[in-house]
Amino acid sequence: MELMIYGGTIVTMGPMGVIRDGALVVEGKRIVDIGKTSDLKGRYPRYERINAEGKVVIPGLINTHHHAAMSLLRGYADDYPLKEWLEDWIWPLESHMRGEDIYLGALLTAVESLMGGTTTINTMYHYMEDGNEARAFMEAGIRGVIGHVCFSWRKEDDRRALEELARKWHGRMGGLIRVSVDPHAPYTVDPDYMRELWEVKNQLNERYGSSGEPIMWHIHLAETVDEPKKVEEAFNVSLKGGVVEYLDSLGVLGEDVIAAHCVSLTERDIAILSRRGVKVSHNPVSNLKLASGVSPVPRLIDSGVTVSLGTDGPSSNNVSDMFEVVKLTALLHKGVNRDPTILPAERVLRMATIDGARCLLWNKEIGSLEVGKRADLAVIDFKRPHLCPLYNEMSHLVYAVRASDVETVIVDGRIIVEDREVKTVDLPALLDRVERARVELLSRLKEAGR
Repeated sequence: MELMIYGGTIVTMGPMGVIRDGALVVEGKRIVDIGKTSDLKGRYPRYERINAEGKVVIPGLINTHHHAAMSLLRGYADDYPLKEWLEDWIWPLESHMRGEDIYLGALLTAVESLMGGTTTINTMYHYMEDGNEARAFMEAGIRGVIGHVCFSWRKEDDRRALEELARKWHGRMGGLIRVSVDPHAPYTVDPDYMRELWEVKNQLNERYGSSGEPIMWHIHLAETVDEPKKVEEAFNVSLKGGVVEYLDSLGVLGEDVIAAHCVSLTERDIAILSRRGVKVSHNPVSNLKLASGVSPVPRLIDSGVTVSLGTDGPSSNNVSDMFEVVKLTALLHKGVNRDPTILPAERVLRMATIDGARCLLWNKEIGSLEVGKRADLAVIDFKRPHLCPLYNEMSHLVYAVRASDVETVIVDGRIIVEDREVKTVDLPALLDRVERARVELLSRLKEAGR
């Protein structure tokens, strides 16, 4: 594709800052030029053009913690504490999900995310060969890291799934799809298996990864205050400190780890995260909904930890709206700390873009609009009542923009959403299939006597 987007405001999240009446040029999958419209418009006369007058162009948002297939469970079990929610509701229903269900749920999430300006998702779920999140992401055209979630009770199945996932999908679609190794949590993966999975990650990297396309490690960590007790009771171990300190003692923390939630942390935990280069995905919506608490994000950032943003799964959020997460992140920490200067708009937007890319070790390719990077971007219509008048684009992007304001989305140089219409998926047909899958899933649960 040869494309020029011109006449709008380009928020690069990179060295060029904000360019008003700017232009951006895409050739193939990459950005080849950025500057003022007056400087660039005459250089590319034959390129396809998008008039962005009255609009703002941003890097595609990056959702660093998700369970994409769980859109099929959206609204199924709300208003329960985490332990009851998982053990009494979610896990029993999930046990009846088939590959086709996982595929459909992930496809629905991919479409929802793309329509809201998200171009990359890091997802953790059950990998099945006959239907999976990777296939859904490929068909939708969204960039993603696909992980298989691992538990101590199914080690052999996990080993086979991880090998198949990495062999078949890592680096697929010209690098659009990557994979990760995903131990569920410290209280569901025993110490020996946790160490084994770390070695599995290293071995898969040797066979299928590369310095430019690493296979990462993705884990839930310190999500609730009672997590140390849950680890002790599950595996008959004694924790003298927090769960981060516990994982560090197992030798499974490093720069290729992204830890979701990180709500209940000791000061020593925070120091270890910083020293080991562990990345954090902050999920404020699900943490509040499940009453897990509030992650000490300002302290993490001050300690040098890279913090990004995630929605978590659609059954604990209940949407994949990253603009909602961006706004809530800014407001929540101001309120908790009683300081309106904490996490200003630009800082939070960085968490959803370039810092998200850093957390996924993808920042050389995505996260900001720069010459040479992949063309992942969203065009937002600012000709809306709630976005008028305009004094500061950053403020509107964080405090006023909604997912429904996104007009055009490009991933890897390909127009995926145009005039709010997804070009890769038949949306009405997908919605019908998802509703049928819901009915069939509940029927299987009922037949099992649940």
